[in-house]
Amino acid sequence: MALEVRFTKRLRSFTLAPDFSCDAEPLAILGPSGAGKSMTLRCIAGLERPDEGSIRLNGRTLFDSAAGINVPARQRGVGLLFQNYALFPHLTVMQNVAFGAQRVPRGEREARARKQIAEVHLEGLEHRLPRELSGGEQQRAALARALAIEPQALLLDEPLSALDTYLRSKIEQQLITTLAQFRKPTLYVTHNIEEAYRVSTKLVVLANGKVVANGTRDGVFRDPPNLEVALLTGLKNFSRARPVTASSIEALDWKCVLHCASAQQAKVAFVGIRAHHIGFAFGESKPNGTNVFPCWLVRVSETPFHATLYLHLHEPSKIEGQYHLQAEVTKEQWSLFRDQPQPWLATLPPETLLVLPE
Repeated sequence: MALEVRFTKRLRSFTLAPDFSCDAEPLAILGPSGAGKSMTLRCIAGLERPDEGSIRLNGRTLFDSAAGINVPARQRGVGLLFQNYALFPHLTVMQNVAFGAQRVPRGEREARARKQIAEVHLEGLEHRLPRELSGGEQQRAALARALAIEPQALLLDEPLSALDTYLRSKIEQQLITTLAQFRKPTLYVTHNIEEAYRVSTKLVVLANGKVVANGTRDGVFRDPPNLEVALLTGLKNFSRARPVTASSIEALDWKCVLHCASAQQAKVAFVGIRAHHIGFAFGESKPNGTNVFPCWLVRVSETPFHATLYLHLHEPSKIEGQYHLQAEVTKEQWSLFRDQPQPWLATLPPETLLVLPE
């Protein structure tokens, strides 16, 4: 099972040029709005025509500009779940789910639709119209419709973006279970970093129409190839940097020298650290280890479960709101040291620093 995508399509502000492959493991496509994620899916599904290149699914050519092949969307065997679900408003759940399997005999079509409706837990709602369903029920009906054609590949375009927090978590877990059973090429488009990480073990990062990272989710998060990818994968702290020694660099914006575990110092242009990797110590004595700096709290932003601390290094901030680092801690951790006298000691473990090229 394999989906191979390699094409170009000229858009208004850039040329879309995805180049990747996907097997039976779900592949998350991560990127900001306007990066070309949805257009990539539409080209694979046959709703848009690329200018050049090829798209192949399980050895079958769906599109090849050189050979003049462009298989119609209805013949591609690709299930597509749109961001807004795109259910037909005048059709019932049963009719919507069965719609994609029009070429199947009626009895088999209805049996297939009932099977998919049962698998997404919509029994009893078969005769309701989309407007009579909740957002989560509409999403599940759209997923059932995409699966009812027994597709050879499944394309999911921001499938959770319209749901509230509770439904989002609930439907996400159902999607993960469904995709584990599907075991065919699946592309999962999202701009939500944590969602991409939970749904897939493989990740493509798309920016301005180009693939800027492609690999395992852990590899891309742990070792992003450049600052752009680091930012797209949630990096909140970075500084311009220059090499000092074979094992240290100067963080110019943070005004400190850092010891690094990375061997890329010679090519360094930036250094970064993820917010949850910053640690803290308190009191007069400096803890053992390197990269320990006094810091002052500029402000704090709290959610029910976490706190984001905005920190100024070396001395109290002289400009209102100015800070060097964002640190993320749990509310339990925050309650333990929020009343400790300042300065605190911020620790930036060498093994967690991201040494990034230009």
